[in-house]
Amino acid sequence: MSRKLVNQICARLPGAEVSDPWGGGHDCWKVGGKIFALIGAMEERVSVKCDGIETAAMLIDAGVAQKAPYLHRSWVALDCDTAAADELAHRIRQSYRIIRASLPKQVQAGLGAFPQDG
Repeated sequence: MSRKLVNQICARLPGAEVSDPWGGGHDCWKVGGKIFALIGAMEERVSVKCDGIETAAMLIDAGVAQKAPYLHRSWVALDCDTAAADELAHRIRQSYRIIRASLPKQVQAGLGAFPQDG
């Protein structure tokens, strides 16, 4: 898979916006001003938030992901080129849901319908 696929997955999520806040080619996906997916400038990895440190550790131990550099231990990084498309899509949507749920209810309501897995 590729950076292009990750960006396509993220772009389909309601209220998702991309920017390059640090310059140099990062793809930083946000919802309600909070990051839910981040592709670094130097490596083809997407960092996503998990529902907890335990889930992140399990994914790392299983070899599905790596620790996401510079981020909390509840974040993991998946290789954009070798991760399965369905795994990438699932992890990105989960991260989006986690971040979206942390937003104020009024902001959530303005984002539109909650995306379904599929």
